[in-house]
Amino acid sequence: MEMEKFNFEELKVYQKSLTLIDKIYAQTREFPKEEVYGLTSQFRRAAISISLNIAEGSGSSNPEFRRYLQISLNSVKECVVCIEIAKRQNYIHSEEYEIYRKDLAELSKMITSLMKYLSRK
Repeated sequence: MEMEKFNFEELKVYQKSLTLIDKIYAQTREFPKEEVYGLTSQFRRAAISISLNIAEGSGSSNPEFRRYLQISLNSVKECVVCIEIAKRQNYIHSEEYEIYRKDLAELSKMITSLMKYLSRK
């Protein structure tokens, strides 16, 4: 039997946001234990918020979906701060930092493009 799919699951931006969550969970498992309620929790929640808001806003009116996408975009910015802190605290290496920056920039562009597309409809 084929599993029922929701429309938002087809969005590339949603799929990319899930990939980011996977990376962040793997990365934060390596953070110091004293960060479990600090940076680890905040980083994970910010990443999850990106996907949740894409999903929650989809299927709504275009203005409403754009509002949720703006919240997702704000969560991307939160993740940028989290990786900056992680780098400054030597929790991640420069190479990982650069990969995260690239991934987050790409996700930001995808969200912004979707917002612009919805504005034209």
